[in-house]
Amino acid sequence: MLALLDAWLIAPFEYGFMSRAVVAGLALSLAAPPLGVFLMLRGMSLIGDAMSHAILPGIALGFLFAGFSLPIMSLGGILSGILVAILAGSVSQMTGHREDSAMASFFLISLAAGVMMVSLGGSSVDLTHVLFGSILAVDTTALLLIAGIASLIVLALAVLFRALVVECLDPLFLRGQGVRGGLVHGVFLGLVVLNLTAGFQTLGTLMAVGLMMLPATTARFWSQRLEGLIAIAIVIALVANLGGLLLSYHFSLPSGPAIILLAGLAYIVSALFGRHHSLIARHRRRAAPLGSPTPH
Repeated sequence: MLALLDAWLIAPFEYGFMSRAVVAGLALSLAAPPLGVFLMLRGMSLIGDAMSHAILPGIALGFLFAGFSLPIMSLGGILSGILVAILAGSVSQMTGHREDSAMASFFLISLAAGVMMVSLGGSSVDLTHVLFGSILAVDTTALLLIAGIASLIVLALAVLFRALVVECLDPLFLRGQGVRGGLVHGVFLGLVVLNLTAGFQTLGTLMAVGLMMLPATTARFWSQRLEGLIAIAIVIALVANLGGLLLSYHFSLPSGPAIILLAGLAYIVSALFGRHHSLIARHRRRAAPLGSPTPH
């Protein structure tokens, strides 16, 4: 039994590519879910998806100029994402359109432009790598970059934590304290761009947002406290990463989709059986006799 467990759970990570992949997944699992929780609390869940496409033109330009150079592609993705966020915010202020509508428009333009550039400058294999990533292909340079960006995000969230919480609950109070809400919002969007840029190498631009949002939306079925949401989301992301890598290794499955599908499975199970807002929780609330305390 122990030998079987070792062969299935321990032995795969003795290979260098698997150990690098699990460390990259650990770094992303610590940085991405807290951002997803704040996006969810702000009602901006789909903005994360929009931003994941906004980084694509910059990544494509980096690829055209330097090939698969992760630092150059990452720099291009960061600049592209920040530019799209600024453009969307500017259009929203000048025209009165909602920011999410402007962001959706720019992300569609960005997605088409990025796919066009990668297609013109490379093969279908290159396009697949950029769009879907490959966590098993993470080398030492990529691992250091991912770990560095993830560490920066965690530190920035620790510094901005109270301001982000207050902005979610009472933006007017934050303004009354002399803190510019727009500045906090801009820095937060910058952290989202950084996270998605770190994640594109492992999960690709199309699925990097999955590790940010799925654990966050799953956690809301199990906790109603911010600290609980963040902790549960991180645990779900870690389990999805480890499980996805093991499934990929043992059954020759693509690693990125395996990770995201496991996170998606956790969401479905939680929506059915979670403590709060799930189908079973609603059924228990309806079945509770009148006057009895609501189950928690």
